[in-house]
Amino acid sequence: MSSLTLVLGGARSGKSSFAENLARQHGGPRSYIATAEPFDHEMRQRIARHREQRAGDGWKTIESILDPASVLPREGLVLIDCITVWLGNLMHHGRDLKAEVTRFCAALEACPAEVIVVSSEVGLSIVPENAMARRFRDEQGLANQALAAIADNVYFIAAGLPLRLKG
Repeated sequence: MSSLTLVLGGARSGKSSFAENLARQHGGPRSYIATAEPFDHEMRQRIARHREQRAGDGWKTIESILDPASVLPREGLVLIDCITVWLGNLMHHGRDLKAEVTRFCAALEACPAEVIVVSSEVGLSIVPENAMARRFRDEQGLANQALAAIADNVYFIAAGLPLRLKG
């Protein structure tokens, strides 16, 4: 039986490392769905570092900046990193975030593979000063709630330490 694990945390909390360590415990094929779009030099460097960390470790990397639901594997384990970047991509490309998150959650529920999803918790900070940033914060919180509702396991990572919230 497949399962869905959601790993939440702030920036540099250790959420991706925690998720990758969970994934390494899986004995079968492992896929990594990367959602980052290399808009600038710094982001290209980040993507390169992430690729290096996974190199030679049995990962099949799939890049999907707008539609990770369409590339979900049918077997093994898949790690999706990260929902926050994906939502930013959707906003940048003028997509309907609520509809996309609903479709993504339905695809996750139907996916026979084991799935680990990484997402940022952005609602613990100050209220952003502009409408677009407030909208993003709100959409991120709603997406995290939708994912947590269907997840079998939910972890919150702070300072590299996991706190199990569900499962």
